[in-house]
Amino acid sequence: MAYNYIKALHLIFVITWFAGLFYIPRLFIYHIEARMKPENEAKILSDQLKIMTSRLWNIITWPSAILATIFAIWLLIDQPLWLQEPWMHVKLAFVVLLIAYHLKNHQIYKQFQKDDIRWTSSQMRLWNEGATIILFAVVFLVILKSAFDWIYGLVGLIGLAVLLMIGIKVYKNYRLKQGEDV
Repeated sequence: MAYNYIKALHLIFVITWFAGLFYIPRLFIYHIEARMKPENEAKILSDQLKIMTSRLWNIITWPSAILATIFAIWLLIDQPLWLQEPWMHVKLAFVVLLIAYHLKNHQIYKQFQKDDIRWTSSQMRLWNEGATIILFAVVFLVILKSAFDWIYGLVGLIGLAVLLMIGIKVYKNYRLKQGEDV
C-alpha cells in the first residue's frame, strides 16, 4: 500500500518539476523580448519577470525536483530489482540529462536575475524543447519497460526534435512576417 502512495507522490512531483522546467524558459524568452521595449517599459517588465521567475524557480521547480528525486530513491529502495533492468539504466541516463538541464536552467536563471542575458529569444525557444524531449523519452521507457524499444524511441525522439525545430522555424518566420522582433 505504501508503494502506491510513494509512486503517486513521485509522479506528482515529477509533473510539477516539469511544469517549472517548461515555463522557466518561457519566462526567459519574455525577459529577453522585454529588452526590446522602450527603457521605462523594459525596466518594469524586467523587474516583474524577475519576481515571477524567482517564485517559479524557488517555490515550485527546485522543491519539486528535490521531492521527485527523494521519492524516486525511495521507490528504488523499495524495488531494488528495477536497478537490474536495462530500461531503468537508460531511464536513469535520461534523468541525469534532466538534472543537467535543470542545473543549466539554474545558471541561466542566476544570469537573468543580474540582467546578464546572453541568449536570443530563438535560442531560448530551441532550449525550451530540451525538457520535452527528455519527458517523451522517460515516459516511453517507463511505459514500455524495454531497453530494446528505446532504440525505436531514440529514432522517435530524433523525429520529435526535427519536428520541434521545424515548428520553431515556422513560428519564427510567422513572427517575422508579422513584423515582430525575434
